[in-house]
Amino acid sequence: MTFASRAHPAHAVSFREALFTGLAPDGGLYHPVESPELGPLFSSFDDSTSFEELANLTITRVLSPELTERDVKSIVSRAFGFAPVVRRLDDSILLLELFHGPTCAFKDFGAQFLAAAMEHLLGERDRRIQILVATSGDTGSAVAHAFFRKRNIDVVILYPSGRVSELQEKQLTTLGENVHALEVSGSFDDCQRLVKEAFQDPFLRDRLRLTSANSINIGRLLPQSLYYAFAATRKGMLASSGAAGSGHAFGGDPVICVPSGNFGNLTAGVYAWHWGLPVGSFIAATNVNDVVPRYLSTGRFAPRPSARTLSNAMDVGNPSNFERLEEIFRRDWRDMAARIRGIAVSDEQTLRTMGDIDRTHGVLVDPHTAVGIAAAKSQLDEESAGDARIIVLSTAHPGKFAETVQRATGRVPDMPERLAACLSLPSRSVKVGPEFSQVSSYLLDRFG
Repeated sequence: MTFASRAHPAHAVSFREALFTGLAPDGGLYHPVESPELGPLFSSFDDSTSFEELANLTITRVLSPELTERDVKSIVSRAFGFAPVVRRLDDSILLLELFHGPTCAFKDFGAQFLAAAMEHLLGERDRRIQILVATSGDTGSAVAHAFFRKRNIDVVILYPSGRVSELQEKQLTTLGENVHALEVSGSFDDCQRLVKEAFQDPFLRDRLRLTSANSINIGRLLPQSLYYAFAATRKGMLASSGAAGSGHAFGGDPVICVPSGNFGNLTAGVYAWHWGLPVGSFIAATNVNDVVPRYLSTGRFAPRPSARTLSNAMDVGNPSNFERLEEIFRRDWRDMAARIRGIAVSDEQTLRTMGDIDRTHGVLVDPHTAVGIAAAKSQLDEESAGDARIIVLSTAHPGKFAETVQRATGRVPDMPERLAACLSLPSRSVKVGPEFSQVSSYLLDRFG
């Protein structure tokens, strides 16, 4: 598979170049040039196929011959010491738990694979690289832990001051060594803009070897497509009706509901569908930052400043991966809207859903997962939904948002030890303004 930007589709590059460049030289995102036919491979998977086996077979097929089967097995074995888990919530909704990695969030899948792939491809002789990351919450902690002490790699994480939880901030500011945190006085959109400006600055690119671990890096999205394949091929789970026991597939291929902010996660799922994964449709579940749901209804993409919500990792007013979605659907919003439905969920609905799920099922969920469940239930309440089976991506452990969970349910969620351990550690970060000159000066002073 090769990759190119939208502006220069004829200038295709290898996976390695796309991985280490992050953004294309013209400032655009890299898109897959080819669309591999993986339908027969996906059809061969079932409940007995482990996640590691699925990852090895899929990534080898996608990236061969650039990466050999041996290369892929080495990367996958180092990246995935954890796996997704599919659980039934009720007769219609399944939860795809993606929080069993080291930082208890779905971002671990992309970050761990990216770090393992970069370290494998860098080898011992390449000079040091600098990774820039903008985070609205979980990306920063996942990237920090994935790249901690990786050879020849420094990580600089930009996060919005006062807009991430205490635990999220602790996870990305307490490691030190090759992990550096910049606390930006602004929003996530400011952080994302600063990263993009750094990539487009010719002086910085000449002095440093910059790349990104945000979802603007295609190396993040390819591994995220794997858990969609894992969930959609759990044939026994999908066929079973739970209470009814009828054994049919509930309307055919499953609907997948994705809590969405910067839209990298949804894009990864759409890639998997585009390559042959049997998915009926997608739900893009957002909070009040509903730029994409509005586009899906009107055909007009109108970015705006992000608003703060309880589901803070989704507080994005100008999602960068929208460009990739447009490319998949050849910029035809009607085609996109036929496959993806956008549903926005308020903070009030989020809290109510968290409380309802606890009372009805005894299950605690984080606010991002609650947005997904609320959107799924909205879909199911409509007559047109029929007997659809919906897989909701459960993107973070409830312990990462203990205050919000307690507010919604009156219960304090268990805190995994790997999360609790960082709370007592001292934070180390550098405060900067939203001006590019401050970030540029920091990078040149430390790495130039």
